[in-house]
Amino acid sequence: MAEGKSRPKQKLKEAMQILALLDFGPKQSNELAGYVFLALLNLDRDTPWSGANNPLRGITPLMEFIGQKYRVKYAPNTRETVRDEAVKYFVDAGMLLRNPDHPSRPTNSGNTVYQIEPAALALFRTFGTELWASNFEQYNLSRATIRGELERQRTLARIPVLLPNKDTVTLSPGGQNPLIKSIIEEFCSQFSPGATVVYIGDAEKKFLHLDAVYLKNLGVVIAAAAKMPDVVVHDTKRNWLLLIEAVTSVGPVDGKRRKELKELFQGCKAGLVFVTAFESRRAMQNFLTQISWETEVWIAEDPAHIIHFNGERFLGPYPDVMPKF
Repeated sequence: MAEGKSRPKQKLKEAMQILALLDFGPKQSNELAGYVFLALLNLDRDTPWSGANNPLRGITPLMEFIGQKYRVKYAPNTRETVRDEAVKYFVDAGMLLRNPDHPSRPTNSGNTVYQIEPAALALFRTFGTELWASNFEQYNLSRATIRGELERQRTLARIPVLLPNKDTVTLSPGGQNPLIKSIIEEFCSQFSPGATVVYIGDAEKKFLHLDAVYLKNLGVVIAAAAKMPDVVVHDTKRNWLLLIEAVTSVGPVDGKRRKELKELFQGCKAGLVFVTAFESRRAMQNFLTQISWETEVWIAEDPAHIIHFNGERFLGPYPDVMPKF
């Protein structure tokens, strides 16, 4: 029994030792990080390092593996801690790949998975052997190259977006970001040409593009915890502030959201316009009953049109059906 109890601790000690050798700081080479590292390598207490492999695993499966194989239970509300204090650093160091099976998957997707990078896996399989020292030295020399190549691939996968002022920003791939690109490049040019894009949200970085000074001059101060719309655009000609939600799965401007946005931007010196954007009419169908009155809907597949959820304000004949006299 004593031997059985010591075996998992020995495996953990070795995992922490490897992480420290790779220059991870105290928090990224502690017990939590060590257990996460072992789960990423699919190593239980009895499997030798030569038997390590690199399955695709999300945060919850990692925690479940640790609970099953090492009898260490982490509460569901520690998922953020696992991601922020271990997984994130492993990814940044180039030791861990995020969504290698589907690079365009959004970072905040519930289906996000991670996998040990192949060169790192080959190294870890030699731990405890006479090959370790030379392999470790060779891996250390190539780490910058590996990290640089991964960063290059991430950069190539990002979505370039041309702003009305001809500046360019890039968004992380996948999710609603292709729709955000359409909003900025097509909706804005069609319905608010020359407008100023004040804010763009991104799955990887909430405040990817935020001109806080511009908003302050409009009478709006945004707190870090604020639930911002996906895009904020100032139509300077008409002094309208367009608050736009890009919807691919959740989040249209319903009655509750309209009230939230009205309160968030209270005191604004520009008139507020609430817009929900969809990729297609089919995508809109699931949300049709939720969309608030006194808002607008734009559909990317029909970019020249807009739907007014208003009423008599826009009632009237179009020129092609006016009487000919």
